[in-house]
Amino acid sequence: MRESYKRFWPYIREYKFQFLMVLIGIILTVSATAATAHIMKPLMDNMFIKKESQMLYIIPMLLIGIYLFKAIGRYIQSVFNTYIGLHIVSKIREELLSKMIHLDMQFLYTNRSGELISRITNDINRIQYFVSSMMPELVRESLTVITLIGYVIYLNPTLAFWALIVMPAVIIPLLQITKRLKRLAHRSQEKNADMVTRLTEVFNNSEIIKSNATEHYELEQFRNENINFFKINMKSTYTSELISPMMDIIAAIGLATVIYIGGKQVYDGAMSVGEFTAFLTALGLVFQPLKGVSNILGRVQDAQAASERVFQIFDMENTITDGRLQLDDPIKQIQFDHVTLKFEDKTALNAISINIHAGETIALVGQSGGGKSSFVNLLLRFYDPISGTISINNHNIKEYTQHSLRSQIAFVSQRVYIFQDTLAANVAYGEAIDEERVKEALIMADALEFAQSLPDGIYTVMQEFGANLSGGQRQRIAIARAIYKHASLLILDEATSALDNETERKIQNTLNEYTKDKITILIAHRLSTVQNANRILLFKAGHILAEGSHQQLLHTSEEYQRLSQTLSES
Repeated sequence: MRESYKRFWPYIREYKFQFLMVLIGIILTVSATAATAHIMKPLMDNMFIKKESQMLYIIPMLLIGIYLFKAIGRYIQSVFNTYIGLHIVSKIREELLSKMIHLDMQFLYTNRSGELISRITNDINRIQYFVSSMMPELVRESLTVITLIGYVIYLNPTLAFWALIVMPAVIIPLLQITKRLKRLAHRSQEKNADMVTRLTEVFNNSEIIKSNATEHYELEQFRNENINFFKINMKSTYTSELISPMMDIIAAIGLATVIYIGGKQVYDGAMSVGEFTAFLTALGLVFQPLKGVSNILGRVQDAQAASERVFQIFDMENTITDGRLQLDDPIKQIQFDHVTLKFEDKTALNAISINIHAGETIALVGQSGGGKSSFVNLLLRFYDPISGTISINNHNIKEYTQHSLRSQIAFVSQRVYIFQDTLAANVAYGEAIDEERVKEALIMADALEFAQSLPDGIYTVMQEFGANLSGGQRQRIAIARAIYKHASLLILDEATSALDNETERKIQNTLNEYTKDKITILIAHRLSTVQNANRILLFKAGHILAEGSHQQLLHTSEEYQRLSQTLSES
């Protein structure tokens, strides 16, 4: 727990005033609780036994005052606890998302989206109690216990000894219970992540589920995850709920001992009825906060497990590190010098060397797994080569900041990403919306006509994944987004695969003019897309097998001849 608080301390220390208010609330609550026990002595001795008439007015007024102070204290503590917790959790949630989206693509590729969403939502919600309420509650309950124990010792040390001798019996089983709760909390959070992952897959793949009539299958898969989550949570409940009855039994033993010994002292005249009543009340009040401390230690295991999962992400280091140079000038030259890329034991690219200059259109062709996407991923610095160098404008690509590098690159991937925002915001993604520029980009992507036919024109809000657009319309929006960026390197990965031949030809003619001073890299499986490229690179098993124009390769490469036959049929 100490290690967790060290990690949270930089967040917690910013709330000095709020914690001061919480402390004031605790003092009011603890004082009122002790006063509740103390008032029992005059209530019994002076009001009921001596029958002092003025006590009929004083005691009720004091009791109202005590509970008024207690209510004020509780309210102050609750409000400021909640403020601290919600504010800290909001900050951590933002920082965690920032950390995740700035980690290497390898991290985002290898971790399930549901798992990451669970950490940002479920895990962080669980630590709210840890960072705001746990310590104040622990302080309040502990101070209450100490104050009331001090009071019962003050009233009757002998009786206090017999009453409190059972308390150490709580500690050993409580420690065992909290250890088990922490293990179960880890498992519960992992199972929750599994369930969120399953739900994410269901909603992201609704079309294929419907088309294959596999609703029952997916429901069965989710049911299994749901039942496992239920079982783990019930195990936690079985364990955590042991604390309260265990404390009640121990409290009953202590109370029975007090009644027996204290009753004898009252019979012998060693204690007054009022003193015994005050002692009994104080003792009863001791066990309530003591039970609270036990419950806190149980609940904190869940929060600790969540915080460990959160800080596991914060402790991750990027393997792709920023350089110091800003790539402010357009990309004029790209050079691969014996570049090799491996993923574990698999070689994705092997000793690739090539020079590309502004104004060139380079097409990458070859069978799947040949290395085309890896070539592009290296330019985007999603990965770094294990050997060789990639230079841009005569500087190693690693010398540039990733932000300035990617600001010079417009990338249209095979999977088209449409955000739940207006069509104009999707085109101008990440930049301020300039309506004229948006329309120019849409014209070049042959998309303005259909965009203006939408209910609110270019300000029509897109549905999730662009469900209110056709596949071809989504691709044209993605192309318009790349054009709007005015980058000096344009990468088109199957960017026109959903378009008909006529629309593709229109866009290509427009792009030829637009990219005449830029570098364009195409990945395509259509012959019409690649045959006008300045150079075609034929990839196979991580090697560039052949290089040249369409006509040159038709005459020099049998592999390309076979591939071009396939491309012309697609």
